[in-house]
Amino acid sequence: MDSFSATLDQYLTHVDDVTMTYKDETLAIHAGYSPEATTKSVAVPIYQTTSYAFDNTQHGADLFDLKVQGNIYTRIMNPTTAVLEQRIAALEGGIGALAVASGMAAITYAIQTIAEAGDNIASVSTLYGGTYNLFAHTLPKQGLEVRFFDYQNPEALRSIINDKTKLVFVESIGNPLGNIIDLEAIAKIAHEYGVPVIVDNTVATPALLKPFEFGADIVIHSLTKYIGGHGNSIGGVIVDSGKFPWGEYPERFKALNTPDPSYHGVNYVEALGAAAYIARARVVPLRNTGAAISPLSVFLILQGLETLNLRMERHTENAIKIAEYLKQHPKVKWVNYAGLKDHPQHDLAQKYVKGKPSAILSFGVQDGLEGGTRFIDALQLFTRLVNIGDAKSLACHPATTTHRQLNEEELKSAGVSEDLVRLSIGIEHVDDLIADLEQALAQV
Repeated sequence: MDSFSATLDQYLTHVDDVTMTYKDETLAIHAGYSPEATTKSVAVPIYQTTSYAFDNTQHGADLFDLKVQGNIYTRIMNPTTAVLEQRIAALEGGIGALAVASGMAAITYAIQTIAEAGDNIASVSTLYGGTYNLFAHTLPKQGLEVRFFDYQNPEALRSIINDKTKLVFVESIGNPLGNIIDLEAIAKIAHEYGVPVIVDNTVATPALLKPFEFGADIVIHSLTKYIGGHGNSIGGVIVDSGKFPWGEYPERFKALNTPDPSYHGVNYVEALGAAAYIARARVVPLRNTGAAISPLSVFLILQGLETLNLRMERHTENAIKIAEYLKQHPKVKWVNYAGLKDHPQHDLAQKYVKGKPSAILSFGVQDGLEGGTRFIDALQLFTRLVNIGDAKSLACHPATTTHRQLNEEELKSAGVSEDLVRLSIGIEHVDDLIADLEQALAQV
């Protein structure tokens, strides 16, 4: 291993063999950290610093030449953040991770690591509103074409992938629809063409689904949602499986297979092998555009991560009970939750998430937009906002909030109707949640 790869090696996942035998609940608390030598602190310390001192001039030069391991600047690396990165990578089964300032930054950097102007990417059309706007409006202005396909028809990928296609992007569980992606089918087709699959696993979390087990190559999360879990911090993360053979496709992935003049002429595949992708994500898009996560935010997200599995049990338990309640209500026209046995994607929910498709559900109330507005305004316990994945139960009307910028055709493509109400079910007592829904529906 040369000096460059040895230096970046500190940011890959190094969880000892004993720790890796632990179950997820244990990894979420212990992976990536043991009491540090100086203070013996059991809690992960908050390294709220911008920079790190050099021992002398030569030490500083060696750090910048990537001859030795060590921290330089928190925009690129931070000891608190490194714990979160290792912990998430261990939970997802990846070789390394990169934490950034938001989920949108994670998506953007995941793409920019391997794609540039003149390239294209393929994506499902049913997406979180922010992601859709990035794909439909921002990336094209930067010279990157996004080709949308229907998630229910993976075979459609064959007609849109060409030699300029750099990746396929999907959400494992869609937001706001709660639709389940047939990840294995999509990955199989993408890999036939030598194209990696990037999965936004925010809604499912590693507690319910590990996309790498079904052929995904890169996973991203908005840490703001279930992993943080308490609505107090913004963050995102990219996780690399280390399994995609970048070196076998040198023409498609030139960014990883040719010398990088911005970083000592390094060839990432030659220097880092399986870790080429996650290394470039750190030293190119993050270093050069700077969406660094705050160490304090990382600390708060780590607190949430420790209880992720426990919370997801309650989230999903509450969600199925509320879906069943809504399904029988006379003022509810339809309910979309794949945990219901008669849902058309229930079999996929059984396959990918053990029949527990997280806690995002959508439904339509009578009287369309007007009825949905009255319902939302009448809620007392559910909080009206656009976040999801909080311990608190949340409600929003996507057509007038998260997807407000979409035109009628785009709304239809995204699966968002005027009567659609999205609920993010929290961990309160389910009886209290149902009582609030009951009184709000009475106003419709």
